[in-house]
Amino acid sequence: MPGKERREREQGKERDKEQRRKQREREPQEEREQLDERVVHIARTAKVLKGGRRFAFRAVVVVGDNHGQVGYGVGKAREVPDAVRKASDKARKIMRPVPLVGTTIPHAAIGDFSAARVLLRPASPGTGVIAGGGVRAVLEAAGIRDILTKSQGSANMLNVVAATFRALEALKNPEEEAKRRGKSLESVTPYWLRGGKDGE
Repeated sequence: MPGKERREREQGKERDKEQRRKQREREPQEEREQLDERVVHIARTAKVLKGGRRFAFRAVVVVGDNHGQVGYGVGKAREVPDAVRKASDKARKIMRPVPLVGTTIPHAAIGDFSAARVLLRPASPGTGVIAGGGVRAVLEAAGIRDILTKSQGSANMLNVVAATFRALEALKNPEEEAKRRGKSLESVTPYWLRGGKDGE
Protein backbone atom coordinates (compact mmCIF):
# COMPACT_ATOMS: atom_id res chain seq x y z
CA MET A 1 0.00 0.00 0.00
CA PRO A 2 2.74 2.53 0.84
CA GLY A 3 4.17 1.97 -2.66
CA LYS A 4 0.77 2.67 -4.21
CA GLU A 5 0.39 5.91 -2.23
CA ARG A 6 3.88 7.01 -3.30
CA ARG A 7 3.04 6.35 -6.96
CA GLU A 8 -0.19 8.33 -6.65
CA ARG A 9 1.68 11.24 -5.05
CA GLU A 10 4.28 11.22 -7.84
CA GLN A 11 1.55 11.11 -10.50
CA GLY A 12 -0.21 14.04 -8.81
CA LYS A 13 3.04 16.06 -8.82
CA GLU A 14 3.55 15.30 -12.52
CA ARG A 15 -0.01 16.44 -13.32
CA ASP A 16 0.48 19.70 -11.39
CA LYS A 17 3.77 20.30 -13.15
CA GLU A 18 2.17 19.72 -16.57
CA GLN A 19 -0.72 22.09 -15.76
CA ARG A 20 1.71 24.83 -14.66
CA ARG A 21 3.72 24.39 -17.85
CA LYS A 22 0.60 24.64 -20.05
CA GLN A 23 -0.53 27.76 -18.19
CA ARG A 24 2.90 29.40 -18.76
CA GLU A 25 2.66 28.61 -22.45
CA ARG A 26 -0.88 30.02 -22.76
CA GLU A 27 -0.08 33.41 -21.18
CA PRO A 28 2.29 34.87 -23.81
CA GLN A 29 0.69 32.85 -26.66
CA GLU A 30 -0.54 35.89 -28.61
CA GLU A 31 2.86 37.59 -28.60
CA ARG A 32 4.63 34.35 -29.55
CA GLU A 33 2.33 33.75 -32.53
CA GLN A 34 3.36 37.07 -34.09
CA LEU A 35 7.09 36.21 -34.05
CA ASP A 36 9.02 33.60 -36.00
CA GLU A 37 10.65 31.36 -33.37
CA ARG A 38 13.19 28.71 -34.41
CA VAL A 39 14.98 26.19 -32.22
CA VAL A 40 18.40 26.01 -33.85
CA HIS A 41 20.19 23.52 -31.61
CA ILE A 42 19.63 21.42 -28.49
CA ALA A 43 22.65 19.93 -26.72
CA ARG A 44 22.76 17.63 -23.71
CA THR A 45 25.26 18.70 -21.06
CA ALA A 46 26.55 16.77 -18.04
CA LYS A 47 27.81 18.05 -14.71
CA VAL A 48 29.80 15.61 -12.55
CA LEU A 49 28.72 15.70 -8.91
CA LYS A 50 29.47 13.60 -5.85
CA GLY A 51 26.54 11.25 -6.48
CA GLY A 52 27.16 10.89 -10.23
CA ARG A 53 26.46 12.89 -13.35
CA ARG A 54 23.61 15.38 -13.58
CA PHE A 55 22.29 15.89 -17.11
CA ALA A 56 20.78 19.10 -18.42
CA PHE A 57 19.94 20.62 -21.80
CA ARG A 58 21.15 23.74 -23.59
CA ALA A 59 18.90 25.25 -26.26
CA VAL A 60 19.79 27.90 -28.86
CA VAL A 61 16.72 29.77 -30.14
CA VAL A 62 16.41 32.46 -32.83
CA VAL A 63 13.42 34.84 -32.79
CA GLY A 64 12.51 37.34 -35.52
CA ASP A 65 9.54 39.26 -36.92
CA ASN A 66 10.44 38.58 -40.61
CA HIS A 67 10.60 42.36 -41.12
CA GLY A 68 14.14 43.32 -40.06
CA GLN A 69 14.14 42.51 -36.33
CA VAL A 70 15.98 39.46 -34.98
CA GLY A 71 17.52 38.16 -31.76
CA TYR A 72 18.96 34.94 -30.34
CA GLY A 73 19.17 33.43 -26.88
CA VAL A 74 20.69 30.49 -25.01
CA GLY A 75 18.79 28.69 -22.26
CA LYS A 76 19.83 25.89 -19.91
CA ALA A 77 17.49 23.68 -17.86
CA ARG A 78 16.94 20.12 -16.67
CA GLU A 79 14.20 19.65 -19.28
CA VAL A 80 14.07 20.61 -22.96
CA PRO A 81 10.83 22.71 -22.89
CA ASP A 82 12.17 24.85 -20.01
CA ALA A 83 15.50 25.38 -21.80
CA VAL A 84 13.68 26.44 -25.00
CA ARG A 85 11.41 28.84 -23.07
CA LYS A 86 14.38 30.48 -21.30
CA ALA A 87 16.27 30.87 -24.59
CA SER A 88 13.18 32.31 -26.30
CA ASP A 89 12.67 34.90 -23.54
CA LYS A 90 16.32 35.99 -23.78
CA ALA A 91 16.10 36.23 -27.58
CA ARG A 92 13.05 38.51 -27.36
CA LYS A 93 14.89 40.87 -24.98
CA ILE A 94 17.85 41.41 -27.32
CA MET A 95 16.03 41.68 -30.67
CA ARG A 96 17.78 44.24 -32.87
CA PRO A 97 16.96 45.93 -36.19
CA VAL A 98 18.81 44.82 -39.34
CA PRO A 99 19.19 47.30 -42.26
CA LEU A 100 17.62 45.84 -45.41
CA VAL A 101 17.52 46.92 -49.05
CA GLY A 102 14.51 45.28 -50.61
CA THR A 103 14.88 41.56 -49.86
CA THR A 104 18.65 41.56 -49.30
CA ILE A 105 21.35 43.33 -47.27
CA PRO A 106 22.96 46.64 -48.36
CA HIS A 107 26.57 45.39 -48.56
CA ALA A 108 28.91 42.48 -47.76
CA ALA A 109 29.85 41.86 -44.13
CA ILE A 110 31.97 39.44 -42.10
CA GLY A 111 31.24 38.37 -38.54
CA ASP A 112 33.68 36.63 -36.19
CA PHE A 113 32.86 34.88 -32.94
CA SER A 114 35.37 32.59 -31.25
CA ALA A 115 36.66 30.26 -34.02
CA ALA A 116 33.62 30.76 -36.28
CA ARG A 117 33.54 33.23 -39.17
CA VAL A 118 30.51 33.99 -41.36
CA LEU A 119 30.58 35.93 -44.64
CA LEU A 120 27.36 37.57 -45.89
CA ARG A 121 26.97 38.99 -49.41
CA PRO A 122 23.93 40.69 -51.01
CA ALA A 123 22.18 38.83 -53.83
CA SER A 124 19.79 39.82 -56.64
CA PRO A 125 16.05 39.08 -56.32
CA GLY A 126 15.17 35.43 -56.92
CA THR A 127 18.47 34.06 -55.58
CA GLY A 128 16.99 32.81 -52.31
CA VAL A 129 18.79 32.20 -49.02
CA ILE A 130 21.99 30.34 -49.89
CA ALA A 131 22.91 29.27 -46.36
CA GLY A 132 22.73 26.28 -44.08
CA GLY A 133 21.98 25.44 -40.46
CA GLY A 134 22.09 28.26 -37.96
CA VAL A 135 22.93 30.95 -40.54
CA ARG A 136 19.75 30.19 -42.52
CA ALA A 137 17.57 30.30 -39.39
CA VAL A 138 18.90 33.74 -38.39
CA LEU A 139 18.58 35.26 -41.88
CA GLU A 140 15.06 33.92 -42.56
CA ALA A 141 13.83 35.05 -39.12
CA ALA A 142 15.22 38.54 -39.90
CA GLY A 143 13.20 38.67 -43.13
CA ILE A 144 16.13 38.41 -45.58
CA ARG A 145 15.02 36.53 -48.72
CA ASP A 146 18.01 36.85 -51.09
CA ILE A 147 21.57 36.44 -49.81
CA LEU A 148 24.82 34.53 -50.36
CA THR A 149 26.71 33.23 -47.32
CA LYS A 150 29.79 31.22 -46.43
CA SER A 151 30.53 29.75 -43.01
CA GLN A 152 34.25 29.38 -42.32
CA GLY A 153 36.14 27.93 -39.40
CA SER A 154 34.29 26.30 -36.52
CA ALA A 155 31.00 24.49 -37.19
CA ASN A 156 29.86 24.87 -33.56
CA MET A 157 26.21 25.90 -33.91
CA LEU A 158 26.20 28.46 -31.09
CA ASN A 159 29.37 30.15 -32.39
CA VAL A 160 28.03 30.18 -35.98
CA VAL A 161 24.78 31.86 -34.87
CA ALA A 162 26.71 34.43 -32.80
CA ALA A 163 29.07 35.12 -35.75
CA THR A 164 26.04 35.68 -38.04
CA PHE A 165 24.70 38.25 -35.57
CA ARG A 166 28.10 39.99 -35.49
CA ALA A 167 27.96 40.24 -39.31
CA LEU A 168 24.40 41.63 -39.21
CA GLU A 169 25.44 44.18 -36.57
CA ALA A 170 28.26 45.35 -38.87
CA LEU A 171 25.74 46.33 -41.59
CA LYS A 172 25.27 50.06 -42.14
CA ASN A 173 22.09 51.88 -43.08
CA PRO A 174 22.40 52.96 -46.77
CA GLU A 175 20.66 56.33 -46.21
CA GLU A 176 22.92 57.27 -43.28
CA GLU A 177 26.03 56.09 -45.12
CA ALA A 178 25.13 58.05 -48.28
CA LYS A 179 24.61 61.21 -46.19
CA ARG A 180 27.90 60.69 -44.32
CA ARG A 181 29.89 60.20 -47.54
CA GLY A 182 28.07 62.94 -49.47
CA LYS A 183 26.90 60.55 -52.20
CA SER A 184 23.56 59.63 -53.71
CA LEU A 185 21.60 56.73 -52.23
CA GLU A 186 21.87 54.78 -55.51
CA SER A 187 25.67 54.84 -55.39
CA VAL A 188 25.81 52.96 -52.06
CA THR A 189 23.19 50.31 -52.87
CA PRO A 190 23.76 47.03 -54.79
CA TYR A 191 24.15 47.66 -58.54
CA TRP A 192 21.02 45.71 -59.56
CA LEU A 193 18.90 48.21 -57.59
CA ARG A 194 20.34 51.29 -59.35
CA GLY A 195 18.14 51.09 -62.46
CA GLY A 196 21.05 50.20 -64.72
CA LYS A 197 23.27 53.05 -63.51
CA ASP A 198 26.69 52.53 -61.98
CA GLY A 199 27.53 54.40 -58.79
CA GLU A 200 29.78 57.40 -59.00
